[in-house]
Amino acid sequence: MPVSESATHFVLSLFATPLASHREVFYTVLRGGHLIGGEDHHVKRNHFPGHELILCLRGRGFVRVAGRTHGVGAGDLVWINCQQPHEHGAVAEEPWEVYWVRIEGPRLEAICRMLSVEDAPVFGAKGGAGTAALFEEILQRMQGDAPEEPAMIHAAVARLIAAAFSLRQRSGPAREQVPQALRKPLEWMRLFYFESVRVETLASMAGLSSPHFSRVFKATFGTSPIDWLRRERISQAKRRLVESRDSIKQIAEQVGYADRFFFSKDFKRHTGVTPGQFRAREIHPSGSEGATA
Repeated sequence: MPVSESATHFVLSLFATPLASHREVFYTVLRGGHLIGGEDHHVKRNHFPGHELILCLRGRGFVRVAGRTHGVGAGDLVWINCQQPHEHGAVAEEPWEVYWVRIEGPRLEAICRMLSVEDAPVFGAKGGAGTAALFEEILQRMQGDAPEEPAMIHAAVARLIAAAFSLRQRSGPAREQVPQALRKPLEWMRLFYFESVRVETLASMAGLSSPHFSRVFKATFGTSPIDWLRRERISQAKRRLVESRDSIKQIAEQVGYADRFFFSKDFKRHTGVTPGQFRAREIHPSGSEGATA
């Protein structure tokens, strides 16, 4: 059927209800399908569960988020955080044909921030057949009932997210290289973030004086070495709060805080919430399932 048909046509439309145990650990797919858009294809929502990934196979469409409209062309990958107000649809003169999946999973909000999804939801037309194959695998596995399918869907979605990172890296500005002198102390902090360390020790690893080391580090990362280390500890604590059942006191010790109360204060200063609030929000997010594109 040509994409110029006036009415939208669903070639494939799939629903899924993942088990609670799967939703805790896997990327899961709530809806997915293959759609040939018509002049009437237009979706507008204030908020909705999950994140929608769309691959434009041919034709043209648009996505509108944060008050800005972005054009979509053949081959473009689109990421929409459905929990924010959003619109998307076909361009009437040349309606698009798309694969799409709506996903949920751990840390998707953080991944959105890393990818600047709100500012740039369209990832460019460089994914090629490999990206289309990932959508096709997910849609095929949604129709299967083998016990390993949830894990296989998770793996395919993870590869789709990796493709988004690859596209953003190739289309975005090149990241600054870490100066050679900072690589050894940076590697140490990443591996031994839970250990106490002085700036003088890190500077010695870099072969620089303490003042020079601090200046080079701040010029590269925009913050001091000790503040970078503190942020790394908080980042590691976030992961442990979501992925483990350890107590907050245990997690504080695991990431290098001898005092639970100082850890809680530092955590809230960086995140705006207490460790307990963060854990509750990430493990039991609000929202319910509903209709889709």
